[in-house]
Amino acid sequence: MHLAVYLPLAVPLLAAVLARLLADRMPPRTATWLLTFTALALAAASSAVLGLLAIAAAVRIPLVAAVADLSLRALSHQDPASVPLGLAAGVLLAAAGAAAVRAAWRRTTALVAAHRQASWLPGAEQVVVVSDDAADAYTAPGWPGRIVVTTGMMDALSEAERQVLLAHERAHASARHYLFTAAARLASAANPLLRPLAAAVGYSVERWADEEAAACTGDRSLVARAVAAAALAAAAAPPRQAAPAGALGAVAAPVGMRRAGAVPRRVAALLQPPPRLRLLLLVTAVALVAISGLSALEAARNLHGLIEFAQASALP
Repeated sequence: MHLAVYLPLAVPLLAAVLARLLADRMPPRTATWLLTFTALALAAASSAVLGLLAIAAAVRIPLVAAVADLSLRALSHQDPASVPLGLAAGVLLAAAGAAAVRAAWRRTTALVAAHRQASWLPGAEQVVVVSDDAADAYTAPGWPGRIVVTTGMMDALSEAERQVLLAHERAHASARHYLFTAAARLASAANPLLRPLAAAVGYSVERWADEEAAACTGDRSLVARAVAAAALAAAAAPPRQAAPAGALGAVAAPVGMRRAGAVPRRVAALLQPPPRLRLLLLVTAVALVAISGLSALEAARNLHGLIEFAQASALP
């Protein structure tokens, strides 16, 4: 098989470098969609080439070649690919599949648990305030999702900042942000090289909600203060167990939002004009996905041609 088959395994390294630029410099809504699609596409392409390498190795096993009526001599002559490399690819593919299934199960279980927990709360309103000294707020998954805010968080914010908090959480609910983070986590489970993209999706959905809150209130500096105040209140509060999501992305938010620097980056972004679409970054991301996908398709075409040639060579 040609060297192009290895490109989908290398492209995620470049995408990881690009991820932060997309999250910081693109409009958050566009960045979220682009990062999520890129993560899924690159995970699919890398898994596909691992499968192709495994198949290329499997058909060179004498028993498999005999059953499939393939000429081992033709296979070895036309495709000098290493059999041990193909076997390693098969092991990696199996591990990636198992990791993806495990991640999907865990994420689905967590989302269902969060939905049930929110549905059991009293009242039929979308916003529910629960008595708890810990400062927290989150949006539970569902159609529509319920917004849960603790009294500790409400007490920590001014009236204007509370409106920002609710606008932020409503943005999470209306855009179904949990679907983006779940998809990105699934992709990163299948290919650990994509973890920076999953982290970038977690950041960009928070920025998306920040921008929606800024548009709703018409005051970007107020939203910046609310983000900082919520983060400080959450950091000062005692830790809670099994918090489904964090207040304005500061507590237990998906994909590591406790990581140092996330909140200051969001505050800094809010103190500047809204980011504009950057065509160069957009084209670069699309090009990486296209290169990865086309390389996987070319590798599949080459393998198909190789098998047909080996079958023809095996004929008397």
